[in-house]
Order: sequence, then structure tokens, then C-alpha cells
Amino acid sequence: MSGVPNEVRGVVAEGYEEVREAFATVVAQERPDYAGQLAAYVRGRQVVDLWAGPETDGVDGDTLFGVFSSTKGAAHLVVALLVQDGVLELDRPVASYWPEFAAGGKEGVTLRQVLAHQAGLIGADTGFTPEELADDRALAARLAAHRPYWRPGAAFGYHALTIGALTGEVVFRTTGRTLQQVYEERIRAPYGLGFFLGLPEEQEHRFRSLLPMDPTPEQRAELGAVPQGPATLEAISFNTHGEHPTDLEALPNSRLVRAKGPASVGGVASARGLAGMYAAAVGVLGGGHAPLLKADTVAEFGQVHAHGIDVVARTPAAFVLGFQDPTVRYPWLGAGSFGHSGAGGSQAFADPRAGLAYGYTRRRFAYPGGAAPENVELVAAVHRAATR
Repeated sequence: MSGVPNEVRGVVAEGYEEVREAFATVVAQERPDYAGQLAAYVRGRQVVDLWAGPETDGVDGDTLFGVFSSTKGAAHLVVALLVQDGVLELDRPVASYWPEFAAGGKEGVTLRQVLAHQAGLIGADTGFTPEELADDRALAARLAAHRPYWRPGAAFGYHALTIGALTGEVVFRTTGRTLQQVYEERIRAPYGLGFFLGLPEEQEHRFRSLLPMDPTPEQRAELGAVPQGPATLEAISFNTHGEHPTDLEALPNSRLVRAKGPASVGGVASARGLAGMYAAAVGVLGGGHAPLLKADTVAEFGQVHAHGIDVVARTPAAFVLGFQDPTVRYPWLGAGSFGHSGAGGSQAFADPRAGLAYGYTRRRFAYPGGAAPENVELVAAVHRAATR
């Protein structure tokens, strides 16, 4: 840990000075070893490009961190593109693409239901091995034969570790390419994004390992007071119930996970990469790039499909198609916003009505898990500046 005070580096555009101030406040309130990044695009230009971290760690704007479920945003941008191309149909049964999926009473489950976390296929009774969780096709083979944990369409619940494998297998069955390959060929490489689903060995030098959550005694007591059960829907969804319980914090530090880039949780990214992907999706990246998604596709995938109590997390939630509805956490964002947070604290989204794309990463797993609390102030500052 460096003894030198952590400093904010990078630039903001004129009119976004309050964003730098808000980020500096975050850095000042964190531990001295805090490392994180903040980036935003607004109507065709990058207006925020900030980072902080001990100089001894070599963190800069291109550094890559594990972004957990923010990976789901990249995965389902691939699905949105294939729907836009006419390759996939949202209301077609998954089993028509993937016949083995029909087992266990799933023959009528549609791609739309899977994307809305309504399929009930959150895990397996006996759990998964670490090797299976790193390999979407192995995970899909296990899931195909499994019965749903609720009647598909009757409820929704967070498919934390499985949704990317489910949608990824549909992509593979229709294109002959893995979801990761399609993402690389159509999204990451053409736009030069620092957001990888499968990190090449030659890019490993950019990655910084995740640091575990370091709760205060009060926070530790709060975590200990949360009811835990060995076979609850939440335990099954996060694979903590079987013979090989998943240590969520350890996932991005596994070279196997980084190399394979499982589409639910295995991505590594910079804030530039997160924001840049959403900017490319809705056409606010600039540089002459055409939008990845047409307006009708953005509207379809930005519609709320599941809203109410998540039966896995037992908390209020809302999902659009394959993405979270970020207005649940940031209610000032425009209707039709879509994005995804990650367990370690990352957050990324697009607000098409404001012409805004946002990305935030941090190195240490944030308390209590999910989008780090500081995102509330950071998103508010960026949005105020963008819509002023």
C-alpha cells in the first residue's frame, strides 16, 4: 500500500467539473489502496475519463478489472444484434434452436422469457464445479436436462451464473460461433473496446486482481445477520449450496475464468470499455461510428419485462431484455435506459434519451455487493452535467 495520498487523474470536458469533484470525494473517502475508473460519453464525445489508484499498482485508464455481471450487458448486446439481424426471434421457443433444452418441461420457454429472467433455470440441484462455471457450453449441457425452479413465466428471479450460458448456447446453435466469438468479431474489435469476454494472454499485463471486500465491524455484523439457507433459490443461483460452493470474489482472479470469459460473470474491462460499449450500442461514441443498434431495437430491449419482487434475491427489481433497468437505482435516468451492474461494484448503462453512456469500475469488492454505493452520486453528477 502506497503512503502517498491517492490522486485523481484523467480529464473531464468543460461543464463536467462537478463530476471530477464527485469522483475526488469518493477517492478521499475510500481506503488509501482504492483503485477505480469513471468514464462517460455524451452525444458523440467522451466527456469523462478519470481514474485513481496507488502509483505502485500501475493503474491507469486502460487497466482492466473483473466486472462480474456487467458482463451480461456485453452478452446481451450480442443477442440484441442477432435479433436485429433476424437471426434470432424473441418469441420463438428456445428448444426450436436447441432441442435438448425441451427436457424437464421447458419446451415452451421462449428466448424472451430467458432474457427476462423468467425461465426458472437458475442453477442445478447438485451445483456446478469451477470448471463448469468457466465454460458456458459445459454449463448449458447441464442446464438443458434440468427442470425449472418455478413455472416459466410465472415469476422472475436473477439467473446470476446461468443466463449467459443459456443465451450463449442459443447463439452457438444458430450461428456456429460462441457468443464470445461473435462479441469479439462484431463489437469489441471493431470499436477497439477495453472490455473482453475472454482475455488473451498478451493482454494479461493490463489486468489487476480483485481485492476482497473489507467490511467494517458494523458491516460485518450486518452481513452476518442476513438469513442464509443451504438450498434457497439464492444459494442455488449463486452456486453456494453444492459440493463446490462458489467464492464469488475469487472468480475474476482465476486465469481460467478470464481466458474463457463466461458470459454471465467472466468479463474484464476498464470504465472506458464499459462506457464505450454502451456508447457504441446507442450511437453516442463519436468518431464516425454508426450505432450498433437501431432505434427500434433499443426501444424493444429497453422495455421493462419483469418488475416486482425477485424470487431469488427476495427484493424489488426490474429487468428489461437481458439487461437491468437502471432507473430502479437511479430514478432520474430516462425511460428506456438499459445496462448492468456487477457484484464487485461496477456499473454501466446507456440512457438513450440523454445521449449518455456511463461506466464505472473499482478494484476492491464493494460492500455489500452489486453496484457500489458511490455510483449514486457519480451517476447523478454525470447526468446533471449531461442534461444541463
